[in-house]
Amino acid sequence: MTYYSPQHSASIATALCSDSAQPSEHDLAVALNFELPMDGSVPEWIQLIPAGPRVEGRDGRFWFIHQPQTVIDASFDQHAEIVGDWEHATELKGPSGDEAPAAFWMKEMEVRDGSIWARVEWTPRARAQVANKEYRFISPVFAYIKEGRPDAREILYITSASLTNNANFDMKALNRAQPSATSSQSQTTQETTTEDNTMSLAAAIRKALELKEDATEESAVAAINTLKSDKASALNRAETPSMEKFIPRADYDQAQQRAMNAEQKLADYEKSKQDSEIDSLVGDAIKAGKITPASKDFYVAACRQEKGIEQFKSFISSAPVIADQSNLDTKDPNSNSPLASAMNTEEKQISDIFGNSADDLKKYQ
Repeated sequence: MTYYSPQHSASIATALCSDSAQPSEHDLAVALNFELPMDGSVPEWIQLIPAGPRVEGRDGRFWFIHQPQTVIDASFDQHAEIVGDWEHATELKGPSGDEAPAAFWMKEMEVRDGSIWARVEWTPRARAQVANKEYRFISPVFAYIKEGRPDAREILYITSASLTNNANFDMKALNRAQPSATSSQSQTTQETTTEDNTMSLAAAIRKALELKEDATEESAVAAINTLKSDKASALNRAETPSMEKFIPRADYDQAQQRAMNAEQKLADYEKSKQDSEIDSLVGDAIKAGKITPASKDFYVAACRQEKGIEQFKSFISSAPVIADQSNLDTKDPNSNSPLASAMNTEEKQISDIFGNSADDLKKYQ
C-alpha cells in the first residue's frame, strides 16, 4: 500500500525550475519498506530505501536513486535529526496542528551495498510496541522529482519514517539476534570506512564547523582544537590585556582628573585675561568721554558676551565724545592766577542759569 500527501508536498515546493539542475518542485512518496524482526528484538539499525538505481514498490510505482550518499546528506541538511512516528502522523496530522509524537529519532544514516540504513533511538513506548510485535514495518517518506524533467522520479531526500503495518517495498529486517550476511558485510564496511577516515560527518556538524561535505573526523577534530585554542588565547588576552591598548583603571582616572584640572586652569586664565582686557577697554572709553562712568557695568557685561569685545571696539571707534573733560582736578581754588579766575565751560553754564557774574562766583564760590 502506498500513501501520498499532496498537501505536505505543496508546502515544501511549488515551482519547477526547467533551466536549473537543482529541482525546485517535488512530491512526497510514502513507501513501506522494512519488516521489523519477528522475534521481539528491537534493532538499532533499520533499512529505509532498497538499493537502486530503480526502486519499485509492490503497488507498481517506482523511483530512482543513483547517489544514495547524496540523499543522506540532503536529508540531514533538512534536519539534524529525522523524526520517526506512527502511521505518518508528522506528514498527515502535523500540518493541521494535531499531535504527532515521535516514536524514534534517526541519528545517522549510511549506505550499505547501495541501500540506505538509519541508526535510530527508540522512545520507550515505541520500543515496547516493537518488542511486543504490535508493529511490523517501517515506512519512510521521501521527496522525489516530479514528471517533466530528464531526472524525473529521482529520490531527493528522506523527510520522516513511521511505524506501520502496511508494506510496499519487499525487504528483510536487520535482526541483530540473528546476524545476516548483510549485517556482517555492513560491519566490515564500517570498519574499512573508519580506517580510511572517509566517513562524512553529519550535516549539522559540518555546517557548525564550516567544513566541506567530504570532511572527515580528523578535520572535525582539528577544527574543534582550533576553536579551543582561539578560546584559550581570547581568555588569556582578557586576563592580561596589551598595554598598548589598555591601561589600569586607576591610572586612567588619575590622567582624566589631571586633564580636567588643566582645562579648568586654562579656562580661569582665559577669563582673567579677558576681564583685564575688558576693564582696560571700558576704562579707556570713559577717559575718552565716549561713555559715562554710570554705564560702566553695562558695557562690561556686554563685552563678556560672545564677540562682545569686537563689537565694543567697533562701537567706540565711531562713537562721539559725550562728556567733555572739566579739568577741575588741575585747578587751585585759592590761586589768583588768571587760570583760577577765568571761568571754565561749566562755570559759565552755571552763571548763565543763575544770572551770576564771574566776580560773584569768585566771591561766593
